[in-house]
Amino acid sequence: MAPFFAHPSSYIDEGVQIGDNTKIWHFSHILSGTEIGENCSFGQNCVVGPKVKIGNGVKVQNNVSVYEGVECEDDVFLGPSMVFTNVINPRAFIVRREEFKKTFLKRGCSVGANATIVCGVTIGEYALIGSGAVVNRDVRPYALMVGVPARQIGWVSRAGNTLSFDENGIAIDPYDNSRYILENDQLKELP
Repeated sequence: MAPFFAHPSSYIDEGVQIGDNTKIWHFSHILSGTEIGENCSFGQNCVVGPKVKIGNGVKVQNNVSVYEGVECEDDVFLGPSMVFTNVINPRAFIVRREEFKKTFLKRGCSVGANATIVCGVTIGEYALIGSGAVVNRDVRPYALMVGVPARQIGWVSRAGNTLSFDENGIAIDPYDNSRYILENDQLKELP
């Protein structure tokens, strides 16, 4: 018995590594060379790979394709029907597999439903991409991004709550009383 669960309607190619307690649901396909960590969840109708690296605790909602060139660190959330691209200037009549750009999602970031992530960007730790946003440049850690193209409208905590700062540039997340400081236009979590 496998240490992970794959619904009988899903396909797992040869040469795939899948960690313990990961669940792969209906009509999904995991392509060769893909590495998936422990405690992940892939909703219905997902395609992953080939050669994609997914960390531990990643949640991929329904109808998401994670293409070659994408890497997700631990605890990343990919909302329903969000989209990755892998080539800047695609043409049906030109093969550009050698031009796939690296897209990197850092620990704990979240991408909302129907958002588009243009290839070649890095999304920082715990950043939050709003539903329907189009990200076409790097995103700072803890940034709250919305719109087309996506622009930063604020900062969020590790828990994803919008932060409000006092006169000293300090914010407290009521979820867990974690404290943050804004210095030189960068957010830092206080000990």
